[in-house]
Amino acid sequence: MKLSQLARALDCAVHGDGDLEISGVSGMEQAGPSHLTFLSNPKYAPKVRHTKAAAILVTEPLSGLPIASVVSTNPYLDFARALELFYQPPRPAAGIHPTAWIAPGSTTGEGASIGAFVSIAEDVVIGRNAVIHPHAVIYAGARIGDDFLAHSHSVVREFCRIGNRVILQNGVVVGGDGFGFAKRADGSHRKIVQSGVTVVEDDVEIQSLTAIDRATVGETRIRRGAKIDNLVQIGHACEVGEDNIVCAQVGLAGSTTLERNVLLAGQVGSSGHLRVRENAIVYAQSGIGGDVPAGGRISGSPAFAANEWLRAITAFQKLPEILKTVRELKKKLEGK
Repeated sequence: MKLSQLARALDCAVHGDGDLEISGVSGMEQAGPSHLTFLSNPKYAPKVRHTKAAAILVTEPLSGLPIASVVSTNPYLDFARALELFYQPPRPAAGIHPTAWIAPGSTTGEGASIGAFVSIAEDVVIGRNAVIHPHAVIYAGARIGDDFLAHSHSVVREFCRIGNRVILQNGVVVGGDGFGFAKRADGSHRKIVQSGVTVVEDDVEIQSLTAIDRATVGETRIRRGAKIDNLVQIGHACEVGEDNIVCAQVGLAGSTTLERNVLLAGQVGSSGHLRVRENAIVYAQSGIGGDVPAGGRISGSPAFAANEWLRAITAFQKLPEILKTVRELKKKLEGK
């Protein structure tokens, strides 16, 4: 594809040779002489001089360098769009594999591809153009929208509801039992029936080996556009808000509510029955013990304001030196 054609597809302007042949897209360090790369973070600008790429997505044209510029208002987003022009994952042909089991009374919409050893239980409804890879399991009573993509060994439990264009990566469990037990007088535990459901709204992606527990009563809900990374635990009756980013190894205790556009970095933990309000950011390995205000930036465990945490952690590293100074001052005062 010529660079000029690629730029038109992205609705971007070319500064340089539009006749360059582009065979793919790549990062700056890995790019070859027929690749398009991108610069979205100014701190990586020095690397542009060393890239071998033919062209680069940037917010402003570059001058004085032997590389064509494709000017974009959002280079990272347009890099992702360009990548789709060169690579699409293989899509299996429509049809039902002879080893798949679909219970009588369950339905799949037109264009569905149901892989080997898929199991779909009674009273399940799945919309159009579903792709369900081998060994995925759908329990009884589930309701699933159009363009569903379920990778191998993903599971949708009984009565759960899933919207349109939802992606479940390998090993995801939607609607597994919440962790609920009542303690008897003798110290043993009685399981509490988890009678609620999990609801996953449109355009959600849940990545590998993540568990979204069903509610004891009511529902656990993942709202539209949320993206949940690998190895995440969402406890019963939680709510993950619209367009949330939840990174790897996050754990949310029951009845945690995340409002719109919240970002939880890796290994964040939350105690239950709290609310993280819209546009908040919680930095990696933080422990959330209470409500977080809208637009808040918190760090640490227990987490508090990120700017204060940075000062505190800087001081923490100096504690041995500070302690030594305090002891010396104490000796001098006691000697007077």
